Amino acid sequence: MSTKTTDIGLVGLAVMGQNLALNIADHGYNIAVYNRNPEKMRDFIAQNLANEPSHERVIGFEDLASFVLSIKRPRKIVLLVKAGSATDVTINALLPFLEQGDIIIDGGNALWTDTIRREKELSAKGIDFIGSGVSGGETGARFGPSLMPSGTRKAWASLEPIWRDIAAKVDAKTGEPLEGAAPGKPVVGGFSCTEYIGPDGAGHYVKMVHNGIEYIDMQLICEAYWLMKNLLGMPADEIGAVFKEWNKTELSSFLIEITGDILQQKDPAGDGFLVDKILDTAGQKGTGQWTAANALELGAPANAIAAAVYARALSSLKEERVDASKILQGPVIKHETDKKAIIEAIKNALYCSKICAYAQGFQLIDKAQVAYNWKLNFGELAQIWRGGCIIRARFLQKITDAYALNSRLKNLMLDPYFTNAMNEGQAGWRKVIALAVTNGIPAQGFSAALAYYDGYRSASLPANLLQGQRDYFGAHTYERTDKPRGEFFHVDWPEFPRKQLEI
Repeated sequence: MSTKTTDIGLVGLAVMGQNLALNIADHGYNIAVYNRNPEKMRDFIAQNLANEPSHERVIGFEDLASFVLSIKRPRKIVLLVKAGSATDVTINALLPFLEQGDIIIDGGNALWTDTIRREKELSAKGIDFIGSGVSGGETGARFGPSLMPSGTRKAWASLEPIWRDIAAKVDAKTGEPLEGAAPGKPVVGGFSCTEYIGPDGAGHYVKMVHNGIEYIDMQLICEAYWLMKNLLGMPADEIGAVFKEWNKTELSSFLIEITGDILQQKDPAGDGFLVDKILDTAGQKGTGQWTAANALELGAPANAIAAAVYARALSSLKEERVDASKILQGPVIKHETDKKAIIEAIKNALYCSKICAYAQGFQLIDKAQVAYNWKLNFGELAQIWRGGCIIRARFLQKITDAYALNSRLKNLMLDPYFTNAMNEGQAGWRKVIALAVTNGIPAQGFSAALAYYDGYRSASLPANLLQGQRDYFGAHTYERTDKPRGEFFHVDWPEFPRKQLEI
């Protein structure tokens, strides 16, 4: 058992925990690590000390008491364990060894309401609790993630130096990611992709919405690929080359970049391209569902995000879809001949839909900050996502710029840059959706985003008839166009149809 004093502790040595621990050690911090399976901890320590002697700063412990006592006060202990009951079990195991003022940091994909509860319960015991979203996968954890912490300002002040050191870095002026990280040689300088988000569950809420945006971003990219494959008959590697070209434009992002790589990957187990051999059933871990469900709860129009969740659910019905394909008819797909024009139209559809998706995400966050009594900085959120996370993209700098220009911006689509982009791109967007519909090619994400755009830009909607229906069958009242808002009216509708309904 080591007697070395440590600066921070970490519980949970799955892939994310191991990589975050090494990232922290890279930045000169002694870190205590613990895993409920001691063998896993010993293997991790032995492997990394053998390969990288500088990681003598990673010190393993087999019992929680020694682990906790090794950490400087106020103790900072990061949890990277499975979200839900496993997190509560771990917290309860730590509590007997903690003292007032110590800090627990939950870096898992926790439901924000659980974070609110835990922060309240631990605060009553004198323990500070930070819920911190961690995005970027194992590579981000190792070389610089996007970090979204929330809790008390006092707790954040203690954690801030470490979190700023280990976060991804971007150029402070341009927002471009600063590359070049390597084991033991972290990026120095630039803007750190972490900021204090707000109290209690705000950090995990923002991470949840990040994941919801990730769902629709991925769905839109998949639809662009599918349209090129089906409308133009393009092979995977040629479509991959298109994505590589798009990655040099305003669409530049991590997801566009890896899509190009994936589509050009040869099948290691046979002929052709790997993507054509991957079964078309998508998994999900639940954060997209949480986002869509909370949007419904708050009355936020996040239909494109919900469409992405439903698209994954539909993909899981593989056997049903195969059976249905033999029974349900659709049009014969007609290949388009003007490849260049169609690819450009698909690009416009992708960019315009992407703008709508982010507009919905930020609109939802705006609703949440009112509902949960938070005050969030939207420009900083976009900057935090600029590096390290899965949705990192050049586009996010435009969002930061939009909120810098108008901190009270009601909707991203109303910013001059985004308004102009959608005005210029919508003809191609509409053309692509029309082609998808007439050819029977599903494009749920593109279609939902366009419906949102057309609904938001419409001064009048058919909800007037809907409200009349509600008043007819339920006496729910309605407002009038020729009266001030807030005055409600009701009509004594004919009784005959009601009596028929009762029969």
